[in-house]
Amino acid sequence: MEAGVPSARSRALAVLRVRSRALAVALLPAALAVVLVAARATGRLAGEPWGTVTLVVCAVAALVLLLAGIFAAVVLRASPAVTPTVPLSEAAAPDLYRLVRDLADRMDVPPPSAIALTPDCDSWLEDRTHAAHRRRGIAGGPQSAPGAAPVLVIGSPFLWWMRVAELRAVLAPVVAGTGPSAHPDIADARGFVRGLDAAVDVGSRRGLGWIAAPARLLLRLCRTDAAEMERGVAAAASDRAQGVDYGLRIVAQEQVGLAYAGWDRLLTRVALPAWRMGRWPAHLDAGVVSALTELSRRDRLAEGFTSRLGERPACDLLEQPGVIDEATSLLAARLFHGGPAEAGPDWSPVEWAAYPEEVVDRKWRAEAARLHAALDALAGPAGLPAGPSGPTGATGTAGAPASAAGSASPAGAGAGTATPAASVAPAASVAPAAGASASPGPSGPSGAAGSATIAAPDAAHPAGDGFAGPTLERVLGCLTGAAGEGALGEALAGRLSADLAREERAAGTAGGAGKARGADAVPLFPLQPPRSGRDLLADHVTAMVCCAAVDSAGAAPGMDWLDGPVLLVGGDRRADLAPRVLCLVEDGDPEPLRDWLSALGVRTEKPVRLV
Repeated sequence: MEAGVPSARSRALAVLRVRSRALAVALLPAALAVVLVAARATGRLAGEPWGTVTLVVCAVAALVLLLAGIFAAVVLRASPAVTPTVPLSEAAAPDLYRLVRDLADRMDVPPPSAIALTPDCDSWLEDRTHAAHRRRGIAGGPQSAPGAAPVLVIGSPFLWWMRVAELRAVLAPVVAGTGPSAHPDIADARGFVRGLDAAVDVGSRRGLGWIAAPARLLLRLCRTDAAEMERGVAAAASDRAQGVDYGLRIVAQEQVGLAYAGWDRLLTRVALPAWRMGRWPAHLDAGVVSALTELSRRDRLAEGFTSRLGERPACDLLEQPGVIDEATSLLAARLFHGGPAEAGPDWSPVEWAAYPEEVVDRKWRAEAARLHAALDALAGPAGLPAGPSGPTGATGTAGAPASAAGSASPAGAGAGTATPAASVAPAASVAPAAGASASPGPSGPSGAAGSATIAAPDAAHPAGDGFAGPTLERVLGCLTGAAGEGALGEALAGRLSADLAREERAAGTAGGAGKARGADAVPLFPLQPPRSGRDLLADHVTAMVCCAAVDSAGAAPGMDWLDGPVLLVGGDRRADLAPRVLCLVEDGDPEPLRDWLSALGVRTEKPVRLV
């Protein structure tokens, strides 16, 4: 017997003792009522006030029994949380099932009842034998039969990045956990804890709010013992797996850490921008191989890892890797972003080859349109906030903008910059509001004024704006000297934050967000905290610069496997834009950015094409 099994069993018995004590407390009023009734019947407690006391105790006992019965029924019938996964039938992965069964035979443990994939860098066993899972259709087949072995959940990035031998070494201690899991006391204790956890979720429903308090109390009482029980189970599984590919497992654990780093970068830098645009990359698992290969090339600590790519990948154990990859990619978008469960017109897949054009270019132009819409809003009748050296501009009425004190000059001409008053006046062409019709101009590296610009309905041509559409010069002029508290940059950042929050709220309402409850709510694991207003402003200015470079300097949108959207000039990535944008946004100094634009040949006075 493994060293951890006795410890795990003793902790499981401690958890079950908590259940027994809770049952004893619930039965105590009933026992007292029986004693009083028996004493009254035999004449030992004759007279008053024993008659009244007996009636009160009997009423309390009946109420406690009723509440205890309801609580026990909820704990027994409530559906424990089940990790959203992609089920993998034996027909879809016969070689993988054969590998897992061979592992179980070598370690003399029951094989898992089924295999499922999750878009995460982890693997574990999950019990899906609860009756509520069968009632709700969450689980079916052998895996849901009473007493069945748990389901083996494998992180899908492991299948694409790891080699077959590495995957077998990593899965060995996980599969070995089916042995201790089959012990009746451990299985009973786990079921009790899962039932309490599910009861806490049920307590959020109307009319059952009182359920959550006793469930939380019982969870606190058995929390330490349950955690130690799981540690004992893990120790027992690790001890049993010592003789299976132990040396290779040490090397494979390094691949687990590398896979986690690459997967995180791929999701946050590459997939997240696409999800925000209503597109989901259809082959995230295949992309993680490219991301990890690039990470290995950049990180000297990962040297030599790419030589493994000549060996057989674990995804060869699947019959149709592309279909499984697409399913796990859609699930990743739902878990980490809250996207719909199925593809649709507003939630369509995108291939990696089309990512620069369909995601990067659209993202830049959407952000540029939002930036100019925010500038138009700040240039409305309410006037503009004061900058560091006084008011930045004013307008009388909506139809009569104030005239500019000077004219804006393109960056490449070497002339002075536009005054804030001239820059913040409403442009002649801006992004249309939701529902407004517009005719987008032809796409391509060279956008021109006219059909290449989306014109806002009834847009007036202010006297102070010398440009025929949304231009980069306008943005540079607005943010020049506009740093500091209460300045235009701060107001613009706040406006962008409000506009973006409004758009996300509208998208969530349209998609039915907020209807899910508890463990069914998505996203379960949001990737990034809310961005600050300054970060949003820097992102939008960067997008505007990239749009201008694409339209007037022959640049192109691109994608980096670790950094996401990038600007390509002559086929090479330009990574020196970010510090110059930050200098403009944070310090109000446009000169570094103007020098960069001039060297690249970007015409800041030329209107950009918006979406």
